[in-house]
Amino acid sequence: MEDGTRQTLYWADDAEAPASRPGFLKRLGQGAIVIGVGVLGFALLFGMRAEPGEVEPPRVIPTVTTVPARVTQGAIKVRGGGTVRPSAEVTIAPQVGGRVIWASPALVSGGRFLEGEPLLRVDPADYENAVEAADADVAQREVALLEAEENARLALDEWARLAARENLDPTPPNALVTRQPQLDAAKAALRSATARLDDTRLALERTWIRAPFNGIVREETVDLGQFVAAGQSIGRLYATDEVEIVVPLSDNEAALIERLWSARAGEAETRIPVGITSEYGGVEYAWSGYVDRAESALDEQTRTVDVVVRVPEPFTTPEDEPRRPPLLIGSYATVDIEGTSFEEYAVVPAGAVRDGDVLWTVQDDTLLVMTPVEPIQEVDDQAMVLGSIADGTPVIVSMLVFVTDGMTVQPVQFLESAQSWDAAPAGATEPEGTADPEGTADREGVGS
Repeated sequence: MEDGTRQTLYWADDAEAPASRPGFLKRLGQGAIVIGVGVLGFALLFGMRAEPGEVEPPRVIPTVTTVPARVTQGAIKVRGGGTVRPSAEVTIAPQVGGRVIWASPALVSGGRFLEGEPLLRVDPADYENAVEAADADVAQREVALLEAEENARLALDEWARLAARENLDPTPPNALVTRQPQLDAAKAALRSATARLDDTRLALERTWIRAPFNGIVREETVDLGQFVAAGQSIGRLYATDEVEIVVPLSDNEAALIERLWSARAGEAETRIPVGITSEYGGVEYAWSGYVDRAESALDEQTRTVDVVVRVPEPFTTPEDEPRRPPLLIGSYATVDIEGTSFEEYAVVPAGAVRDGDVLWTVQDDTLLVMTPVEPIQEVDDQAMVLGSIADGTPVIVSMLVFVTDGMTVQPVQFLESAQSWDAAPAGATEPEGTADPEGTADREGVGS
């Protein structure tokens, strides 16, 4: 019974199925037509689309900062520096011993003395007595010499009379007859006594200790009433007529000074002019000097040549510059030595020299040209170079990420200072050719 029911139901479902298949196929065909029409339409639209126009991207021209090269001629300056030291410094010491009975009020650190001016005095009493005794001895020796001379004269007269009476040779047979040895001994005794008198007078004079030259006391270690021995150090004094500056130079720098090895110490004819500057209180002051000599050996540690520069009258204040201080011992000074003369060379910012021997210059107002140069000297932020550089040639001082010879650039001339760039008055108009409304100038590269 159950099997019969199942069979009946099965045939019932099967009887409905043949009736629904044509509708399904119809819907399927309609869907396919719609899809086909859509694909065909898309294909037609894609094939009939217009080609996009080619648009050239805007050309980016880098902006560069330039400084005009300055072409000049003449002698270059070889710059160096060193510490100021005295040209002469001595230890103050008495030549005779005794108690100090007087000392100059200026005998203190920093005190100034002229040559021959007294510094202090040792008690002269013992030396005055020695002079009196030596003087008395000289007087006695003078009397003894007079007696010896008179005796020698009498002896010579007696021999002459004897020779005439006895018909003898008038020439004395030996010096003893005329008492010549006694006369010579008296003369020698007088010379010895005179020398002792000179010694005692000299010792008495040396109780005064005087300045050996114009100088300033560096230090002193003596007080009134102190006993000092001969040769005992009581202070130090350095000369003020001249000071020295030892300037170490590399061999390349020294080679730029033509007459360096002709300089002879103390000879005015071989002096090489030098300009000296030193800072005091935030202000730079200038002195004039000369190269006195160069040491004929390289420093073993620094491999440099020591050039000795002398500065005359470093402690004298000129009338036209009353505020100038002395060139203080121990201060640092910058030295500019007159070097080799060139018929023509260019002065450019030191940072503009690339890779040691190349300048980026601008030609025809827009083209970057790599110009080879030969550096000869660098002083502070300026470099002196030899090469095919015309006066006023724009030299690029800013940095560029990519550089090729002949590339197009937009030059902007460097302003006089960062202050004039950054702190221009409100409403001020920038100089023609320096405006940069788009902010494209590489201001960070200025002066680099």
